[in-house]
Amino acid sequence: MTPLPTTLTFARSSAFTHQKGFTPVTPTLQGNTCVVGLQWGDEGKGKIVDFLTEHADVVVRYCGGANAGHTVRIGGEKYATHLLPVGVFRPGVMNIIGNGVVLDPEVLLKEIDELAARGLAVTPQNLRISYKTHLVMPYHKQEDAARESSAEGGAIGTTRRGIGPTYADKMQRATAVRVADLLHEENLKQKIGRIVNERNKVLQCLYDAPPLEWRQIFETYRDFGRRLAPFVDDTGHLLIEYARSGKRIVFEGAHAVLLDVDHGTYPYVTSSSCSALGLYTGSGVPPQTVQNFYGIMKAYSTRVGGGPFPTEQDNDIGNYIRERGNEYGTTTRRPRRCGWLDAMAVKYSVDLCGITHVALTLIDVLSGLDHVQICTGYKHNGQRLDYFRADMDVLAEVEPIYETLPGWRGNISAARRFEDLPKEAQQYVKRVEVLIGAPVKMVSVGPERTATIMR
Repeated sequence: MTPLPTTLTFARSSAFTHQKGFTPVTPTLQGNTCVVGLQWGDEGKGKIVDFLTEHADVVVRYCGGANAGHTVRIGGEKYATHLLPVGVFRPGVMNIIGNGVVLDPEVLLKEIDELAARGLAVTPQNLRISYKTHLVMPYHKQEDAARESSAEGGAIGTTRRGIGPTYADKMQRATAVRVADLLHEENLKQKIGRIVNERNKVLQCLYDAPPLEWRQIFETYRDFGRRLAPFVDDTGHLLIEYARSGKRIVFEGAHAVLLDVDHGTYPYVTSSSCSALGLYTGSGVPPQTVQNFYGIMKAYSTRVGGGPFPTEQDNDIGNYIRERGNEYGTTTRRPRRCGWLDAMAVKYSVDLCGITHVALTLIDVLSGLDHVQICTGYKHNGQRLDYFRADMDVLAEVEPIYETLPGWRGNISAARRFEDLPKEAQQYVKRVEVLIGAPVKMVSVGPERTATIMR
């Protein structure tokens, strides 16, 4: 691992990531940084985390599971991770899957193998997994799919990857399986046999689902454990030691604040604490470990699945945004619902997480519109609401209050200075800063690492 600079400096990319004709200048932040989405996910966190990890020694995933998808483009090549931290694309960076993640071993090993086929090695030298991490099991996926299919109009809109049932078992305790269990095969055998026998009864009774064969599940997970054993570590202890020794750590959030199980638009949320507040329990570090909170937001709003969405544009504007922004899920390829930027919702996230820096992404998608709108407030039952309430019933009834700004034309993806943007786009960024109450320090004008403006 590389030694850390003692002052705020600017540095160039490593040889591994240097792209011909591009000399990037990226900031090194003092201390450690948490990166978190400020909307309903899909804000472009993968690119921003990758950008910030140029100066990182450690990158940590602290929440979510294989239902997350972070995309990075490097030199024309596209990479998508679901469980691996984005730091795997930087040489010399240690990547950690924290205890707040629910781990699907099959997905993780597939990711590792796919990257190896593309010349990128993931080994115990650059990846560690917490022994406290809970495992997604086949019956979790079966339960997730069965519940969604039977819910009809009450479906949450999950990815059916077993995430919610795994977190539920974590709280049940007696029916949970953790990474540590993979290292003790006889105990794993007994535990899986007992749990599968119980779960088959429940699934058959509630959903008329066919029974699962416990021995096959045990043998599969036994083999997963043998392969993953070299990666398993006490990552909480490891992180505390890294922090004490001055290593620079980036905490990579998955999903986003408005999908947080406690603070999001419940029940249309994910099953983990995916705001910045979740990083402490999800990685095992004390609050003093983190000094910077980098919030990522789109220049417009999207969400996937059910739930209230006050600024949704189910019309030509929404279709325009979806097609220009390729608004289809990284994990599921489901079309995302699209609409104008909801500054009320983003300010809620900024305040909740104590955001110190903001990255505004996908502003290039809005190019070509005659005008753009920003939601600056809501009306509810004839009264103006002064702040965002993460209450499904209230949000389903609010009327957005919009502010209209002039649009801009042309392809802005070649802009590398803020002054290179059309004055209307500059005006949009400055207005966003005022409305959300946090400085926009980074503006992304395209998917490539290079298409980034620092302010």
